[in-house]
Amino acid sequence: MSARVYLVAAEPSGDALGADVIAALRAEHPGVVMAGTGGAGMAAAGVVSDVSIDGLAILGFVEGIKALKLVEARAEEVAEAAVRFAPDVVVLIDSWGFTLRCARAIRARAPQIRLVKLVGPQVWATRPGRARTVAAAYDALLCIHDFEVPFYEGLGLPVTVIGNPAVGRADPGDAAGFTARHGLEGRRQLLLLPGSRRSEIERVAPDLEAAAALLAADRPDLTVTVVLAASVAGTVRTRAASWPFPVVLVEEDEKADAFAAADAALCCSGTVTTEVAMQGTALVTGYRVSWLTWFVARVLGVMKNRYMALINIAAGREIVPEFEQFGLTPQALAGAVAPLLDDPARRAAQVKAQDAALETMGRGAEPAAHRAARAVAGMLSAGS
Repeated sequence: MSARVYLVAAEPSGDALGADVIAALRAEHPGVVMAGTGGAGMAAAGVVSDVSIDGLAILGFVEGIKALKLVEARAEEVAEAAVRFAPDVVVLIDSWGFTLRCARAIRARAPQIRLVKLVGPQVWATRPGRARTVAAAYDALLCIHDFEVPFYEGLGLPVTVIGNPAVGRADPGDAAGFTARHGLEGRRQLLLLPGSRRSEIERVAPDLEAAAALLAADRPDLTVTVVLAASVAGTVRTRAASWPFPVVLVEEDEKADAFAAADAALCCSGTVTTEVAMQGTALVTGYRVSWLTWFVARVLGVMKNRYMALINIAAGREIVPEFEQFGLTPQALAGAVAPLLDDPARRAAQVKAQDAALETMGRGAEPAAHRAARAVAGMLSAGS
């Protein structure tokens, strides 16, 4: 009987990683049979979702409480689908709260199935006690950073460091080709990335859009490019219809080219900040959550790290300008982006600093998905 793997991803970044792992796992273990729960990326890789992931891209304490019934119901659906498939291994990707519920539900139904957590919770930044929860729920952890490993020492959980998925995924984009395709020769290009979650479009996108409007008002040669995340594409298209500046909307298959072509980027904080930096583009980022989530994270000190962007965390200083919560305003964002658009030397200096941070994050190393696939293949071989 062929080895069987079930993969679970509940949001766009996890779906992208899932798709990469599926391709790498087929190369590492050609006879493997796969099924799973995910999005468009995993479907394009040949694993069509058993369960809808709509509404599961959740970040924040309050947001999680509001979606709790949906999360619990979908976790039970995933567990049922996974157990029906009868896998040897289930790989649960990112999405801490949802995948933990899935893992526990699968364990209750079929304790013989081995459970792998791909991308652990940020125990170095908040609630290090979650390491014990991971060790109790899973049979193995595939984490991103070397500095995560000590948190799991003595807990009996095998831990493999795979590196940062965004760093290993990027192929150089075709900046000249993108510019020519969209008739942007002689124009400055500002990349606007408003997020991939509905809550980000509601809370973060308005300030990013307003900042872009301020920048465009003083720069008649500026065009704004938006790469549409599939999960919110319809909503962003509707919003873009009323923007008072020239805009080019493109699908995710042009992502790398659009990132490479931009003179500067205005991004909702997330995995995409690393992806933009990998294309040699200077960026500014921002984020906002509900006030209660922010109070718990920042005022009560649950969130230990002062930075949001992984590049800044890796560097230990603010290379990428960050604006969060009350500091996230159109004026602040525009003020940080303006010198990147207007001053080539300033732009080059930030890109150089971003590049140095990316080196410490593992740029040029074996892709994370390949390492993850090899670790899963090793578990399949050990169990056969």
